[in-house]
Amino acid sequence: MQNLIAIVLAAGRGTRMLSARPKVLHKLLDEPLLSYPLRALAELGIKQQLVVVSGDQDGDLVAGSMAAFPGLEWPRQIQARGTADAVAAALKNLDGVSGSALILCGDVPLLSSTTLELFYQKHCQSRSQMTILTAVLDDAGSYGRIVLDDDGLPEEIVEAKDASPEQLLINRINSGTYLVDLDLLRRALADTDCDNAQGEYYLTDMVAFARRQGAPTAIFDISDSRETLGINTREDLVDLEKIMAAGICRNWLLNGVTIRFPETVRIGPCVTLGHDSEIEPGVSISGQTEIGVGCLVGSGTQIKNSKISDQVEIKPYSILEDVVVEEESQIGPFARLRPGTEIGAGAKIGNFVETKKARFGKGAKASHLAYIGDAEVGEHSNLGAGTITCNYDGFNKFKTEIGRRVFVGSDSQLVAPVKLGDDVLVGAGSTVTRDVSDNALVTTRTRQKEFAGRGMAWRRLSLEDK
Repeated sequence: MQNLIAIVLAAGRGTRMLSARPKVLHKLLDEPLLSYPLRALAELGIKQQLVVVSGDQDGDLVAGSMAAFPGLEWPRQIQARGTADAVAAALKNLDGVSGSALILCGDVPLLSSTTLELFYQKHCQSRSQMTILTAVLDDAGSYGRIVLDDDGLPEEIVEAKDASPEQLLINRINSGTYLVDLDLLRRALADTDCDNAQGEYYLTDMVAFARRQGAPTAIFDISDSRETLGINTREDLVDLEKIMAAGICRNWLLNGVTIRFPETVRIGPCVTLGHDSEIEPGVSISGQTEIGVGCLVGSGTQIKNSKISDQVEIKPYSILEDVVVEEESQIGPFARLRPGTEIGAGAKIGNFVETKKARFGKGAKASHLAYIGDAEVGEHSNLGAGTITCNYDGFNKFKTEIGRRVFVGSDSQLVAPVKLGDDVLVGAGSTVTRDVSDNALVTTRTRQKEFAGRGMAWRRLSLEDK
């Protein structure tokens, strides 16, 4: 399929979404709608891809949001005058180019590269100049109807708003995905008018034109009609997200991963999971996340764009974003690992610990109630409950360096920039503002004072006297 050209229609306003955001940028499993057809095209190896967007700031926003897909062309549809007008905008980039175009919609996220491959094979085998991806539905609803001749070949596509009562009884629908010869497409668009119920230039009119010209046409009925589902409303969005999430979970269940109560779990399309890992209820894993072999991801955990090595335990209700966790570490419960965090092998980040741009060496620990930001923690160091790296002075961020085998007592503050050498012992309740040499004990607590007879009993008597 490398000789094909792909045209993706992504200029729709999404009026029924009632949103200021372009429709194709609404998220499905934390990925923009448009990313799904673009990923399918990338899997097919189609090199030239044209994505038609609107001619205003919405088009700029869509184009600027697809940095993950380099090399795309972005023709503009200046006025919203229908699908034929959108394709005509793309053809301006293809002057003198011959061959065939795969045309598909940017708001149909379930359409797989496997289906598109079979669709292309049918197009080639039938020697068709125009092939329509179709589906047979129990209720065709507002979809365009495929009118076939006596040989089962398409004569025309009739939009639901323009269909007669008899045509509305047809249950074979148009998916909006086509393979068409570019020369035929150019001639068909030149012949298209807007004499219809919506006053738009319909791309579907090219089917009747092809038949009038004697060009061979064909259909390809998709095996799973859900792949043709498009998104026009927020209800459509959540319905398709459920379908996609269920399919992804089913795939991992078949590939050696245990997912408990999969109906509550959301795993993104770019996530990879190692065998013998277990995912508990309510988990969300998204972005470019990799989880290794034999991991446990606890209930309510959220992981995004992170790399988790083998045999890691992430306890319930932890949040990890843009982090690296090495093998046999323990995270959580209720831990928050912010971007730039790197956790070494066998390390432990415990309950209610927050990290940011922090590197923990092998076997290092922060087990309770700590904030560690812009810090380097050496191997086998232990940060006690309530430890804080004071990294921000209101204007700039500063780094804390903690050596190997350091023990920091509870409720201590390390005021950056500061460096603690190896084997340092920090007494509980200390505020460290200067560098500490290797194997030193540092404490900044004031001397304890005791006033005999002035405890709670004395205070109660004082209050009663009043």
